[in-house]
Amino acid sequence: MSIETKARNKRFVQLAVTTALATTALTACTGKTAPSHSYSAAHAEQALTMGNASKAVRHAEAAVLASPRDAYTRTLLANAYLTDGRFASAATTFAEAIELGDTAPRTVISHALAQVAIGDQMGALGTLSRFEDKLDAADYGLAMALAGRPDHGVNVLGNALRGGQNTPKVRQNLAYAYAMQGNWRAARLMAAEDVPAGEVGDRMAEWAALARPEAFTGRVATVLGVQPQADPGQPQMLALSNHPSVDMLAASGEAEPVAAPRGDFAFAEELPPVEAAPTVDDGADVALADAGLAPAGGIRFVGREVVQDTPIHAARPAASRTARAAAPASAAPRSSSGDYNVQLGSFFSMSDANEAWKQFQKRYPELASSERVITKARVNGKIYYRVAAAGFAKASADSMCRTVKGRGDGCIAYAASRKLPGAIAVVDAGVRVASR
Repeated sequence: MSIETKARNKRFVQLAVTTALATTALTACTGKTAPSHSYSAAHAEQALTMGNASKAVRHAEAAVLASPRDAYTRTLLANAYLTDGRFASAATTFAEAIELGDTAPRTVISHALAQVAIGDQMGALGTLSRFEDKLDAADYGLAMALAGRPDHGVNVLGNALRGGQNTPKVRQNLAYAYAMQGNWRAARLMAAEDVPAGEVGDRMAEWAALARPEAFTGRVATVLGVQPQADPGQPQMLALSNHPSVDMLAASGEAEPVAAPRGDFAFAEELPPVEAAPTVDDGADVALADAGLAPAGGIRFVGREVVQDTPIHAARPAASRTARAAAPASAAPRSSSGDYNVQLGSFFSMSDANEAWKQFQKRYPELASSERVITKARVNGKIYYRVAAAGFAKASADSMCRTVKGRGDGCIAYAASRKLPGAIAVVDAGVRVASR
């Protein structure tokens, strides 16, 4: 046996031992096998929804251990760390999620904020610069200000305000950017747009207490509404470097590469579902795991939206309300006789898919009169229920997808006559549904 082969074998033994120790740690108290990915992810999501960050961390770590190269499970864990005030672990895990392909705007912003919170301003500026084109001006401007570039943040937010984004979020983020710039008069005037007069002074005092350059952790914690705590870092057993991909193993001669799927649609993973409070059904999760259908994804959770808290205040002038309520210019007209579909998401149960359709219609008024199509598919051995809107002309489908992607969601436009990879022949009318 060559020295190189011995070294490879040793590395795999070490990895196997690490994983075994992790499984032992997870099961020592119960004497049972480690929980499935679906069980752990669902409980982590529920814990985040209930505001129990430490519990969310425990379950999310177990979910990552069960599916270490799933991008959205990494994002779930990163957000659990962020909500728990563990900024170093959050920064590491967000970076891994992005490396695995989750470049959603909220993931990027959360990563940058975690980097700022641990004092890595240069890293945060690099993250923001890399994904600038994908980020909302309100989030990007405040994040730049928090990362030590308040002049740039004020410029971005001011341009957004003048460009029509006259919203409390933009106004209050601009006020905070003014404060970090040291322009307290402008900060007070802008804050007073939404904060009651009797509370503006308290808001300025709060910001002034965090104005010191070394108070970067406190500033991020205040914006996110979390409590910082001592952070031992992400457990080494979860590090992405300990879980190489098939391609990485193949490059080392340790595994055969997997052939890429044929066709234009290469589903490495299905579109993530919409954000919603999960309904945990342990029995269903166990059944999925036993059947080998434990989901590889999950509902994406992120830290709080990057916006200063704004108390309920008197209504804005009618002109402002009208401008904010105007329909987006990118709204896609739908053709009732079109033969294109727009896939919006994939889910692990028919009930979730049906519920998601209702949420999609609320989120996108353009879908109010669209036909719903739910198709069952098998991808990489896992079952998905794909949700799509039907009846679009090609141009309208493309326009609809641009609208959806512009808001950070996933979307695929495709001809209804084309069978997407993994689609299962429909034999049950309850699986494929079309209704008005």
